[in-house]
Amino acid sequence: MSVKDDIPAIFLSQVSPRGLEAIQKTKDFVNDYCIPADEIYFQQISEDPATRWKKIPPIMETLKAKARELGLWNMFLSKHYKEGPQYTNLEYGLMARYLGRAHTAPEATNTAAPDTGNMELLAKYGSPYHKQRYLQPLLDGKIRSAFLMTEKGTSSSNALNISTGAKKNANGNYVLDGVKWFASGAGDPRCAVWLVMCKTDDDKKNPYKNHTVLVIDAKKALASGKAKLIRPLHVIGFDDAPHGHCEISFHNYEVPSDEMPNVVLAGVGRGFELIQSRLGPGRIHHCMRAIGTGEMALLIVAHRANHRMIFGKPMKDREGFLTKFGQSRIDINRCLLLVLNAAHKIDISNAKAAQKEIAMAKIETPRTISDILDWGIQVFGAEGVSQDTPLARMYALNRTLRIADGPDEAHLAQLARNEAKKFPEVDIFFDKVAAQRTKL
Repeated sequence: MSVKDDIPAIFLSQVSPRGLEAIQKTKDFVNDYCIPADEIYFQQISEDPATRWKKIPPIMETLKAKARELGLWNMFLSKHYKEGPQYTNLEYGLMARYLGRAHTAPEATNTAAPDTGNMELLAKYGSPYHKQRYLQPLLDGKIRSAFLMTEKGTSSSNALNISTGAKKNANGNYVLDGVKWFASGAGDPRCAVWLVMCKTDDDKKNPYKNHTVLVIDAKKALASGKAKLIRPLHVIGFDDAPHGHCEISFHNYEVPSDEMPNVVLAGVGRGFELIQSRLGPGRIHHCMRAIGTGEMALLIVAHRANHRMIFGKPMKDREGFLTKFGQSRIDINRCLLLVLNAAHKIDISNAKAAQKEIAMAKIETPRTISDILDWGIQVFGAEGVSQDTPLARMYALNRTLRIADGPDEAHLAQLARNEAKKFPEVDIFFDKVAAQRTKL
């Protein structure tokens, strides 16, 4: 089926012929290569603790080579970046919808988090050194990266609460102290660079200038013994090897003198600005893939319903099942429209101008898809929570999106506060209605 049939009519005219071709290629690549490769990928992950975090499943390089051959590479870098293929956020959103159907698809096309956000930061704010040393290898898929922001024991979704310190010593070098955790991607043996959110000042009058993003050579830091990868944290029982979500500690880690001239990204005190820049499009990327996850779940559920007999009648013919399936389709389409609208708003303005649209998509999409995945698990019964279907893993990954890049509550509260600022306009509206009524 042509992807034209999958694109909401209101957005179809906004997709270029080149974009449409790439969307179709993405759909075909995911269906023909990535979905069949997922089971092979998980089989190739070592069960031996000694090698589990040291080897990458070989199937991934096969997929990456095929993706590059098809020109499906770094599609997330929108028209705002000269380093990318120049698709719009809307066009990439429609591609990511298919990428979310397979676990292997994002990395296969070099569009996996957290590398996407890190590449955007390095492309937008990086010095020539940063671009040559880290951005180009990331663009080529030769290394991986991690973003170290979250901290234990504090509400670190608010960056102002981050306390990992970076202070200059007598030699003029930054010295890092603190603990980061849930550093996604830090377990990967190819992870070569950390972007670390640190507190570099304590200005009470201007707290938004107290934090800085440092670009740290991960291999060098770990080799020093003063930075330690403590453990991979589990996400609802999954360790996500060899990617991982890691706890990392810094204990008097002194950035080497030869790294110091290039350790600060963009400038001291610009950390808050940088993470806001990074998280805007990133939130939409997650939602785009979540749409695909939900659609894949419906395919799995439909396949189950075709072959499951309930008291002598196929599940697919049960009215209760069909009603829930139909509602799930409506729910996914609702989220799809929210996400694509936010992506288009970024295209025609910027992420800041699309703050409301991004927030609505970020709140609604993960929780809606989580409900659909939960129902899918229920349809399968005990098998649904086991390793014999992908639903449990899909649920675990999607459930974290309601926390990652800011929890539902934070986005909803901010959205509500901004909407409440418009309340005085309501009185003006009804005053005008009353005045106009007297004239009729």
